[in-house]
Amino acid sequence: MRSQYNDPGAQDPSGWYLRGDVGATMQKVDRLHNVDYELRLAPIAQTAIFDASSLVGGGIGYQFNSWLRVDVTGQYRGNANFKGSDRFTYGLGGGAQGSAIDTYIASVSSYVFMANAYADLGTWYNITPFVGVGVGTARNTVKGLIDNSLADVSPGVISPGVAYADPASKWNLAWALHAGMAYKIDPSLTLEMGYHYMNLGDAMSGDSVTFQGANTHYNPMEFRKITSHDVTIGLRWNLDPGPVYMAPPPPPLVRKG
Repeated sequence: MRSQYNDPGAQDPSGWYLRGDVGATMQKVDRLHNVDYELRLAPIAQTAIFDASSLVGGGIGYQFNSWLRVDVTGQYRGNANFKGSDRFTYGLGGGAQGSAIDTYIASVSSYVFMANAYADLGTWYNITPFVGVGVGTARNTVKGLIDNSLADVSPGVISPGVAYADPASKWNLAWALHAGMAYKIDPSLTLEMGYHYMNLGDAMSGDSVTFQGANTHYNPMEFRKITSHDVTIGLRWNLDPGPVYMAPPPPPLVRKG
């Protein structure tokens, strides 16, 4: 049964809307990089894992017609705890080789600002599937990086070490792919459930220094190509919903005779 709210003849769908969203992120990083890797003699074996984190966002948009809408959004992505490691070999001099293993902990958070365009794919029983794309910028911040290491300092001699890095932020180009479903609760309010693939660019910590505060060269840890699979739920509030057209009343009863 067709609802009175999705009858294309009942009201003009165009107009401004506000939106708010909350959700969960599942991030990953393509690879870690540090200038010390340039000393390696063999390929580096890495692990890099993010815990899930939360996000909250909002924005303003415009519905052009029954199938096209655009919006601009701002989003804060909370601290995602990170755990990683690497193993590599390097030269000790005199033809000798040494090996090292580092384990890392840190957290990464982001502010994301994006312009989005969506195609609504038709409405059935007040449910509208949609797809979309977005492009914008992301400010990624790395905090609390700690590097625990074990390394050969000479043949047969292994030395532990601990290094720390100050928080640092980096701006990047960001882009997204969107898909989901929207349910029109009434002419003013729409519930939206979405999936989003986000490319947030890179992140970088501050310089890594030992616990004594020493360092011989600038070597921040780089998080190259951070991506995320996000699931969100949100509301869109139409600022100009227009009139609601109810079904006409039944004709009056006519007495016979």
